[in-house]
Amino acid sequence: MTPTDITRAINDLLFNPGLGLAEALDRHFTPDYRQRTDGVWSDRAAFAQHMTRLRSLVRSGHIEVHDEFRDGLRYADRHTVTLTQHSGRTSRTEVYLFGQYAPDGRFHRVEETTLLLTGHPDDRNLGLIN
Repeated sequence: MTPTDITRAINDLLFNPGLGLAEALDRHFTPDYRQRTDGVWSDRAAFAQHMTRLRSLVRSGHIEVHDEFRDGLRYADRHTVTLTQHSGRTSRTEVYLFGQYAPDGRFHRVEETTLLLTGHPDDRNLGLIN
């Protein structure tokens, strides 16, 4: 299996409304997936809840990967996510991500730090919203 990457994962999670969340999660993340965003750890269930909330807010968006590296089961990137909410508010967030793959090519663990580049100050918390 070809390992996933952040572009495919984010597109399936947020920008492909025809794909169910459970299928998107199964496609890119292991059952025991863990993520730390800005110092806060979540398990896969909490991550799914976070994605459910984001899906309810986001009308459209895109991801731009600036740097991306793979070394065996390790993955790292720097990317920017642009989101437009149903309210019309738009934000851009830069993300620094370090991850680990499971042997099947899905993400097993991700640790990321986010930086709001443009948008309303409340959008600074989109990476943690539930």
